Amino acid sequence: MTTVDPSFDVLLSRANRGDVRTDEALALFDTLPAVRPEEMFGEWRGEEFPTGHPMDGLLGATGWAGKRFEDADRVHPLLFWNAERTGTFPVDPIRVPMGLPVPTGLRRPWLHRVITAGRPLLATSRYTARLRATEYRGVSTATMIYDARPINDVFRRVSETRLLGLMDHRGDAAPYFFVLYRP
Repeated sequence: MTTVDPSFDVLLSRANRGDVRTDEALALFDTLPAVRPEEMFGEWRGEEFPTGHPMDGLLGATGWAGKRFEDADRVHPLLFWNAERTGTFPVDPIRVPMGLPVPTGLRRPWLHRVITAGRPLLATSRYTARLRATEYRGVSTATMIYDARPINDVFRRVSETRLLGLMDHRGDAAPYFFVLYRP
C-alpha cells in the first residue's frame, strides 16, 4: 500500500494559496510512480492544483466534479456536479469552448449555474476519451486521450486513492495540473 507523501499535502496547500509554479509541480510529478490504466477504472473526484496556469480556478468555478473510467475505451473525461451537487453528469469536451477567456475575477460560482443551465446542450451519454499507457517525461504511465481535442491527461500516483494529473494541451506553454481522488 502506498502512503501519502506529506510533502504532497504541503505542496497542495501551497498551490491553493498560489505559491507553486509549474517547474515545482513538474519536479514533484517526476518523483511520483506511474499508474497502470486498469488502476484508473471507476469514478474519481477532482480538484485543481494551481500553478499559475491560465485555467487555474476555472474548473472549480464551473462545478467540475472529476472523471469516470468505465474501462480503457469508455471514458467520461469531464464530469460536472448537478445544480444541487448531489450527482454528476458527463459533458462532451467538444462542446466546451477551450479558448474562451474568462478573467480570473469572473471565475465565480455563477459559472456553475451556467454549466448546469446548459446541461441539455453540453451533456452527453457518449464516451469521449480513451485510456492508454503512454510515455511522458520518460515514464510510461496511464494517460487519458481525448477523442476530439488535442489533449492528453497524464497521471502519476500520490497514494492508493489519490493521483496527480496534468493536462498536456497542444499549444499551451505549460501543463495544467489537477488532483484526482477516489470518492
